[in-house]
Amino acid sequence: MKKVIITGNKGLIGSSVMSYLAGCGYDCIGLDYVDGHDLTDEEYVKSFFKENPADGLVNLFALNHHIDSNIGKSTLWTISLDSFKKYMDINLTALLSVCREYARWNASGSIINFSSTYGVDSPRKDLYDGEEKHIGYSVSKAGVLMLTKHLATHLAPDVRVNCIIPGGVFNNQGDDFIEKYSKLTPMGRMMNNGELSGMVEFLLSEKSSYVTGAEFKVDGGWTAW
Repeated sequence: MKKVIITGNKGLIGSSVMSYLAGCGYDCIGLDYVDGHDLTDEEYVKSFFKENPADGLVNLFALNHHIDSNIGKSTLWTISLDSFKKYMDINLTALLSVCREYARWNASGSIINFSSTYGVDSPRKDLYDGEEKHIGYSVSKAGVLMLTKHLATHLAPDVRVNCIIPGGVFNNQGDDFIEKYSKLTPMGRMMNNGELSGMVEFLLSEKSSYVTGAEFKVDGGWTAW
């Protein structure tokens, strides 16, 4: 049985991916902040990956508005630099640490990182009633794309590293938001939770044995306009 480590497994997408992979016969190990797994703690990360070899790593942990309400939806002019740094620390620095320690202790394997459509395109203010998504989220998620490419070229041919770029996932948002989002998406709807899981399984499997450094947009055409 293949073993896969899933960071951020208690989130909306993470829980769905973990359930799907378990159903495919994977031995899944979850790492989530709510369970006390602090992935910004470099020594903890080093210790964990040294003691837990795995065939694959799926990175879904991230800082976003709905996770840390203390950061809030401030404007470009009012956000604190400390809040910007927090996004970088979690979404990029900790991600590098996790990927590096996985690769250090596994002679082969597959790493799957998650970016966002907001790492490709700037968030639309009109979608959020004039409020602004924190610039730290967009910039850090753009950094995930380059981090993935850098790791892919340096870890090949032993460890493959790819990135999934998801669009908005339906999670009982308000009707007004859903209507506006759907009109901006060629597929005319938000993503259903679970529609990412097949892509994750593909990238973990031998079906993608010659795929590394790639970006896969699962966004209903959001970034195709």
